[in-house]
Amino acid sequence: MADLTPTPDSPGPHVSKHSVYAPANGSYACRCGETQQAKGDESVRDLVTGWTDHRAACTGRKGQ
Repeated sequence: MADLTPTPDSPGPHVSKHSVYAPANGSYACRCGETQQAKGDESVRDLVTGWTDHRAACTGRKGQ
């Protein structure tokens, strides 16, 4: 399986939850260079909301 960790060259969110009893883990990376990580179900929900908001407001790649 390919590495699913997002990077500025391969942007997007990644969320994992290994069981219903384990906390969720999440991260995102944007082409502009912004990255975020979160651990815990509520924090990951907030991370996904943050990714959605960032994408709507992002002006593009870092340095351009």
